[in-house]
Amino acid sequence: MSVMALSQKKIKKAKVWLIGIIFLLVMAAVAYTFLYLKHDAAMTDVGNRLASPSGEHPMGTDHLGRDVLTRLMLGFRLTVGYSVLALGAAVIIGVPFGLLAGLKKGWIDRIFMRVADGFLAFPDTVIAIVLSGLLGPGIGNLLFAIVLVKWVNYARMVRSTVLTEVQKDYITIARINGLSTVSIMRKHLLPHIVGNVLVLASLDFGKIILLISSLSYIGLGAQPPTPEWGAMLNESRPYFQMNPEMMVYPGLAIVVVVLAANVLGDYLRDKFDVKKEVQP
Repeated sequence: MSVMALSQKKIKKAKVWLIGIIFLLVMAAVAYTFLYLKHDAAMTDVGNRLASPSGEHPMGTDHLGRDVLTRLMLGFRLTVGYSVLALGAAVIIGVPFGLLAGLKKGWIDRIFMRVADGFLAFPDTVIAIVLSGLLGPGIGNLLFAIVLVKWVNYARMVRSTVLTEVQKDYITIARINGLSTVSIMRKHLLPHIVGNVLVLASLDFGKIILLISSLSYIGLGAQPPTPEWGAMLNESRPYFQMNPEMMVYPGLAIVVVVLAANVLGDYLRDKFDVKKEVQP
């Protein structure tokens, strides 16, 4: 089977996954709308704590009597929303820095490379934990730490693409014709980096969700009673033997969303990869 046939099969499989995930997300949004009107995610009912699933509480209640499904749906909005916010900030900061470093070179490029080398000397998770620990617990400080960690990846990728493109004739012609640096970025360079940025962002989306959830789990992110998935895992840990489903639900939600982000990343990588070679 040729490489192209394998790639097309992979794309079709990714589309099926995406359709299924989108359907689940739509159903989750509908369920959240009705459940949130019915239950308050922060309302405690100690007399009904650790209740089994029922018509009133489809996934039961937690150790404080709060509806698990309502908190799970609200956790989707918060966890995914925080991840989108951090990812968007990293892209907005990293892309312009990469464009400037690749086009201007000189002292701007040298300073950027030294900063980037410093961030890339350690794993993202380690830097995020250290920064969150120094800044103090809280979702705002955690998001700030994640943005500081992630923007470098986008800047380096954009810089690498720009350094390759500026050597080509069409950039030289654009400069001879008097186009400004901003016009060259907008008309000639951005179209070449959009695909790469989308692929990296889709893959980073799952990583950021894992970062937010894992650091919230150890107490450096969202604080109780915020219904964030990682914080829900931490709250459910003491009751794992009695009610293991309390940890299974948010854990499964994290797995599904991260898997969806990775499938989307694979699909976009195949779609925007223009260097694929077709072999018999």
